[in-house]
Amino acid sequence: MFGRVFVAAGDGPLGVTLRVGGMAIGAVLAALVHRVHDPGILCPVRALTGVPCPLCGGTTVFMELGAAHPAKALAANPVVLAGAVGLATAPLGPGRRWWAVEPRTRAWIMGVVVALSWVWQLARFGFLRF
Repeated sequence: MFGRVFVAAGDGPLGVTLRVGGMAIGAVLAALVHRVHDPGILCPVRALTGVPCPLCGGTTVFMELGAAHPAKALAANPVVLAGAVGLATAPLGPGRRWWAVEPRTRAWIMGVVVALSWVWQLARFGFLRF
């Protein structure tokens, strides 16, 4: 049923509105579940090694957004937040621009972004001091 709704909405503003609405509902539900039951560390890399991965804080981003704490969401992982915004708005034009970039350049950009995200997480969890 939902698949037909998203296909009918297409890639225009209505489709973006539906995507953002779905993400918002998911974030609010995640925040409500988290208030009742904190599952602890969800990242398997961090749970096994104690060292955060570049995407650590991704779930926290959505829980904080669902709890109406955008600054905390940004602090948890700015890369995940930017990625969510990019995925939601891609049909309005940014997605076409991204895929127009040469594959090798896209790979370099993603590598640099992942490296910066990992440095952010290492600093956030106290592994790096600046």
